[in-house]
Amino acid sequence: MRRTLRLLARPEAGALAAAVVIFVFFLAVAPSFRSLAAFCTVLYQSSTIGIVAVGVGLLMIGGEFDLSAGVITISAGLVNSMFCWYFGVNMWVGAALSLLFCLAVGFLNGWLVMRTGIPSFLVTLGTFFVLQGANLGVTKLVTGSVSSRDVSAIDGFDSLRTVFASSTTAGAATIWITVLWWVLFAGVAGWTLQLTRIGNWIYAVGGSAGSARAVGVPVVRTKIGLFMVVSFLGWFVGMHLLYRFNTLQAGNGVGNEFLYIIAAVVGGTLLTGGFGNASGVAIGAFIFGMTSLGIVYAGWDPNWFKAFLGVMLLLAVLVNTYVRRLSAGKAA
Repeated sequence: MRRTLRLLARPEAGALAAAVVIFVFFLAVAPSFRSLAAFCTVLYQSSTIGIVAVGVGLLMIGGEFDLSAGVITISAGLVNSMFCWYFGVNMWVGAALSLLFCLAVGFLNGWLVMRTGIPSFLVTLGTFFVLQGANLGVTKLVTGSVSSRDVSAIDGFDSLRTVFASSTTAGAATIWITVLWWVLFAGVAGWTLQLTRIGNWIYAVGGSAGSARAVGVPVVRTKIGLFMVVSFLGWFVGMHLLYRFNTLQAGNGVGNEFLYIIAAVVGGTLLTGGFGNASGVAIGAFIFGMTSLGIVYAGWDPNWFKAFLGVMLLLAVLVNTYVRRLSAGKAA
């Protein structure tokens, strides 16, 4: 009985149960969902959300939000693409410049939140609009349209595609490298949270920043670092999108920030901070991938996916609240 309660008190318990139920459900109602190729496609869909969701989950455990996480993926790709296309330089130079840009955005978000005391929801909402407008405005100014130019012929493109957007085919199944990166990032995040001092800091600042500061936790550095982690992972996905499709639409990325948050919440992360883990966030992203493609494989109207997201979010909040109370009762 105690072992059962201990398992139920884990943040990812509800998400794991939901993932099993959803997986079995789509196996039953969607015959095409049962193939290895379909499963690999689900993993790819999950990875493109799950990579950034790992950072967003860490930030939420630390008690903050980042609503600019969706558009910064497009900003990252556009900076790399347009800089190299306009100046004719190697794509590796543009990728490095794009990384510095994204880290600067993350640092600025964290610094403003900690310096001004304004809620991160509002600070990053402002960043969201700035990036969205800049993506469209600057792209149209440089290229004359709202999409970047094809950069596949520029030096460095092929080697960067190998890092960010390569794939391996086994029969009818295609395994994208983003799946491996997703597992790696989730593993590093889980190790950091559970086995390092930085992980203790993240839980502490999310639970009570004042109490954490009183016992010597570097609250400002920890939270700024978390914002920069989100921006780094956004940059990584932006690089994948650029090197897979060669061009980017400047208006894309809007709304993905909510998918990252939903993946974290479905995975057991509390909106109030201080509770959650990386494996739960990964499961939440997998649920997103299964559902978004399972509905298609079942032949249903894809518009139902948004309704499902709303239901899953509400259920996740209720389950997370229960699990948190169960965990607190066990601790007591």
